[in-house]
Amino acid sequence: MSDTSSRSNLAAVDAAHHLHPFADMKKLNADGARIIQRGQGVYIFDSNGKKYLDGFAGLWCVNIGYGRTEIADAAIRQMNELPYYNTFFGTTTTPATLLSEKVCAHAGPHFNHVFFTNSGSEANDTWFRMARVYWSAVGKPAKKAVIARRNGYHGSTVAGASMGGMKYMHEQGDLPIPGVVHIGQPYWYAEGGDLSPEEFGLKAARELEEKIDELGEDNVAAFIAEPVQGAGGVIIPPSTYWPEIARICKARNILLVCDEVICGFGRLGSWFGYRHFGVEPDLAPIAKGLSSGYLPIGGVLVSDPMADVLINQVGEFNHGFTYSGHPVCAAAALENLRIIEDERLIERVRDDIGPYFAKAWGSLADHDMVGEAVSIGLMGGLQLAADKSTRRRFEKPDAVGSAVRNHALTNGLVLRATADRMLASPPLIISHEEVDTMVRITRLALDAVWAEMKP
Repeated sequence: MSDTSSRSNLAAVDAAHHLHPFADMKKLNADGARIIQRGQGVYIFDSNGKKYLDGFAGLWCVNIGYGRTEIADAAIRQMNELPYYNTFFGTTTTPATLLSEKVCAHAGPHFNHVFFTNSGSEANDTWFRMARVYWSAVGKPAKKAVIARRNGYHGSTVAGASMGGMKYMHEQGDLPIPGVVHIGQPYWYAEGGDLSPEEFGLKAARELEEKIDELGEDNVAAFIAEPVQGAGGVIIPPSTYWPEIARICKARNILLVCDEVICGFGRLGSWFGYRHFGVEPDLAPIAKGLSSGYLPIGGVLVSDPMADVLINQVGEFNHGFTYSGHPVCAAAALENLRIIEDERLIERVRDDIGPYFAKAWGSLADHDMVGEAVSIGLMGGLQLAADKSTRRRFEKPDAVGSAVRNHALTNGLVLRATADRMLASPPLIISHEEVDTMVRITRLALDAVWAEMKP
């Protein structure tokens, strides 16, 4: 469908039948959906033949880049041998079994078990149930409450959206569900006031202890947080934050859950974000980079003490999905992890392209419209500001962020906007030259919007 009439027809079909995620469908149908036809390396191409540098790796997930025929070949081989079988009723498949071993090999010595799901949202629903079953099995059935963070993101299923701290999501569907409460986020730029980042990190972390005291330690099952907030704006916590969170959870007998859906599999220059920050969670939902988005698969890493209880005390854990450990998805994930290992992409992010990206992305801090330019590994955030000297924000943050994103898109770069904060998360294979292109186009977009909106 490369000619104009075919493209127009496809857009019309999409408008007639396809309900998109997180979309104003009336507006989208009027504008027409952008049809992405193919991808190669760090680039995607739409149905008009326009080329875009995908500075967001799909949705944080295409870590090895587009067009890796090795994964397609692995999927085809598995489809020809066994396209599907379940992992219920005492059965397994070779890819699911080998993938469980491979994932745990990179998870650290305290993680030796994984429960497979189809997405990060399902992974968060899974651990939510698992935690309650665990506490009941060890004689503490009242430990049900989950503490999460405002402006965190943990998916869009009922439990995932409840644990996420996105107000606009809670306004639809009567969320959060009972038993989920929220504390503040470690967003120093917006909320740190006159405190240093280190002081604010401790203050934000200690909100957890205050909430535990409010609810009662015997009523709290777990605390969940992303190592670095993704959808919330690439919010990198101050250095004091995670050590204090880990201390509190251990001291107060609360399960620590690190949501690794975005940070896992190399995004921070480590296999997992919790390893980057030096903490050992009890549970870790995973997805996205597990297969680099080539096929849907996720899971939950389960620590040894929890796994021991689930295996030896719980009996049957009545939870699972038709496609848990789907053999074709597992085969694709195995090949993806082989590529990450063989091409040393984790080390590349840590030692080469991550530092290069940090310097290049950080250079945008000199722009009149940028309050801060931060990065970690291959995640970057730009805080837009009406007055950077006072950290004063724009009156219409969504409008200004969207304007920068749209200017970048017009010039061939995919970025994401969360209100007045620009987010970047390119494939781990991006070159130095392609990073330079990202930064150049981002600066052009900032220039254009600043000319339109500066006070």
